[in-house]
Amino acid sequence: MRRKVASRWLAAGAAVVAGTVVALALQIPSASAATNLSLGAGADGSSKASGTSYGNVIDGNASTYWSPSGPTGTVSVKWDSATTLSSAVIVQASGGGSISGWQLKNYDTGAVLASGSSAPSTITFSSTSLKKVSFVITSGSGTPRIAEFETYSSGGSNPTTGPTSGPTSSPTSNPGTPTGAWPSSTGSVNISGTVNVSGTFDGGMKTYCCVGDGGQGESQDPMFKIANGGTLQNVILGSPAGDGVHCEGTCTLRNVWWNDIGEDAATFKQTNGGTSYVIGGGARSGSDKAFQHNGNGTVNISGFYLKGSGKLYRACGNCSTSYTRNVRIDNVLVDDIDMLAGINSNWNDTATITRVVVIGSATICGKYKGVPKGSEPSYLGEGWNDANCKVNRSDVTFR
Repeated sequence: MRRKVASRWLAAGAAVVAGTVVALALQIPSASAATNLSLGAGADGSSKASGTSYGNVIDGNASTYWSPSGPTGTVSVKWDSATTLSSAVIVQASGGGSISGWQLKNYDTGAVLASGSSAPSTITFSSTSLKKVSFVITSGSGTPRIAEFETYSSGGSNPTTGPTSGPTSSPTSNPGTPTGAWPSSTGSVNISGTVNVSGTFDGGMKTYCCVGDGGQGESQDPMFKIANGGTLQNVILGSPAGDGVHCEGTCTLRNVWWNDIGEDAATFKQTNGGTSYVIGGGARSGSDKAFQHNGNGTVNISGFYLKGSGKLYRACGNCSTSYTRNVRIDNVLVDDIDMLAGINSNWNDTATITRVVVIGSATICGKYKGVPKGSEPSYLGEGWNDANCKVNRSDVTFR
């Protein structure tokens, strides 16, 4: 029988040492890396297709969108007072035209904060104080569809303390295109139970080990438990990793790697209707799923690499509460998996999927019939470009 070890709370900035369980009691900034500042802001623009709305890009709902009246146009997010930003996330809805040129502009001064020649996802730029930021589509085809224009402050993106002295790796805001390369570990940290995280935990690309038995037992403890609004970044989870990472509310997992998934890589328990983020990183050797979504709201997965697993994402089909759940998957590479996303169509779940490369074969968006706790969901089949599975065949490349 595996012995459970109770977590110990230490003061902020304490070091992790071998055999010690650590909880970082950091202050969460008012606008942390997990806080989408567009929610509660205003929106306007220069062009709008019939039946769409500027406000759709700030409603937290990936099922609604704004489109320009042609291939180009502008949509803006605005605040009553100056707001500091350092990144933005552009979430496209499926079924529209393509973007071949864009700019992110400080509307107050006209300065270009960032630009590109293909559809963006996460955009990073120098921290800027402004009252209005604009996403300008300068060239494209058809009428592109923007589901969400998310904005983020610099707060929480750089750790003020870490589990070790002098972490060598800084956070990755833009994960780039996953290649399948695995990161090198900068060292090892032995733990004997759950690490509780409040605020930002930067692991300096060290390997943390070990919790659990490496099997599929549902009662295993997580290696990391993230408080609402927290961030786990630059960490490698060794094997065994128990039940991986638990996000108690919305969280950000940035550049996190699982050497062996074990039970699940991460479980999202949020009930505040917000968005959790998986930015970069990778996982391998999982017999079931990598990301389990038990709460509500949205899980946004970008720049991730998965090798050898059942599913990248599964919306719980028999949890005690039957929430509507949403997932956005963009710019991911998967190798030797069975299914990219599993959702419950009878509970109005949605999966918005773009820029996926599949090595081998896989079901891209599987629809299930969610059932009460204690029963097993039934599989209904694969969906393409419908109300639940928002993905076109052109969004997926098989190799």
